[in-house]
Amino acid sequence: MTFIIAAVVIVAILALWAISLQRTFVVLDENINNAMSQIGVQLSSRWDALVSLLDLTKGYAAHEYQTMTDTIKARRQITRDSSPEDVKQQENFLVEALEKIMAVAESYPDLKADQTYIKTMDSVNQYENMVRTSRLIYNDNVTKLNRAVRMFPASLIAGILGFAQRTYLEAEEEKANMPSMQ
Repeated sequence: MTFIIAAVVIVAILALWAISLQRTFVVLDENINNAMSQIGVQLSSRWDALVSLLDLTKGYAAHEYQTMTDTIKARRQITRDSSPEDVKQQENFLVEALEKIMAVAESYPDLKADQTYIKTMDSVNQYENMVRTSRLIYNDNVTKLNRAVRMFPASLIAGILGFAQRTYLEAEEEKANMPSMQ
């Protein structure tokens, strides 16, 4: 009888431990999803700022305005289920669009000196800083999940429950060559 009670207690402890791990994995996974959503929000705000910049350049370079507007509308799509590769692609498109806008501004000193243009460029810079912060939060949460998923014996439960390591948002070479926001 004592053996049966001990076995039941051990099974109950193991079940509670597995439930606790599952809850921990879910919290970590949701933190990552939330961080990705925040990145999407910040990137969307950057797109909005770029649209405002485009509106300012409309009178100066009408032929580029429509092309860039169509590109911007097609690229705004980071969600909580997006991958780090999706974020990287969208950031690359943002940099390309910003480079085109800045090339137009360089050609038109009146535009570059416009206070609305300057304030909008400051907004783009602020959103870039917020994206950086969101990326740090995302990578921090990925580290926590990856560590929890890889550590024995929790790794056994993680595999059974379908939790796996997630991919980091890597630093990009292109960021070093990003145009100055000044």
